[in-house]
Amino acid sequence: MIRELLPPGTEVAEVYGDPPQARLHPGEEPLVAHAVESRRREFTTVRHCARTALARFGFAGAPLLPGRRGAPRWPDGIVGSMTHCAGYRAAAVARASATAALGIDAEPDLPLPAGMLETVSLREERARMPRLRAAVPQISWDRLLFSAKEAVYKAWFPLTGRLLDFPEADLVFAVPPSGARQGTFQARLLVPGPLVGGRPVAVFEGRWAAAGGLLASAVVVAQPATAISRTSAAFESTPNLL
Repeated sequence: MIRELLPPGTEVAEVYGDPPQARLHPGEEPLVAHAVESRRREFTTVRHCARTALARFGFAGAPLLPGRRGAPRWPDGIVGSMTHCAGYRAAAVARASATAALGIDAEPDLPLPAGMLETVSLREERARMPRLRAAVPQISWDRLLFSAKEAVYKAWFPLTGRLLDFPEADLVFAVPPSGARQGTFQARLLVPGPLVGGRPVAVFEGRWAAAGGLLASAVVVAQPATAISRTSAAFESTPNLL
């Protein structure tokens, strides 16, 4: 599901459930030694996915340990992201020479709990939702907004080492064709953005998809040599931004 949202050169491993062959690296065991079984399963499987994706770049099965604020520490020369929700786990990795950062997120295609939308969104974002719902009423757009912001944060933090609060990025979705199950968005940063290749980045580009009761979002921050071609390819088919 997330695989289709990411550009060539990105390796993705995703599973629907917890395969019996998924195992923790001994170095990861202490991290979930006292966790409940459900947390242990999702932690184990998402790292199984990450090691599967890394193996395609020739990396052996080293432990994937958390760094600052829990963000995973990837091998040198690699950027990546992991996500899990009920019934789905995924990891994506890319070479840092082509991709400065990436973030992925998956969520159930269900409305957010009451009152949560106001916490995670801007007034302007909420004002755009009626048009999105009119185009594709089957999608939980409030949950998709949350998912996209999570993906933005996962791409932001490795570049900056700083928190990004929900009101500090304005998510603008391209209005999809009626009944569409995938599309694009932009995250307009409302705080100074990171420097990538010596250039400030003010907008993150993203893609989303809905399938099988799940929502998925992905953000890719390309290195300057590839950023222009990726951006034009991502948005040429859906220019109508809200």
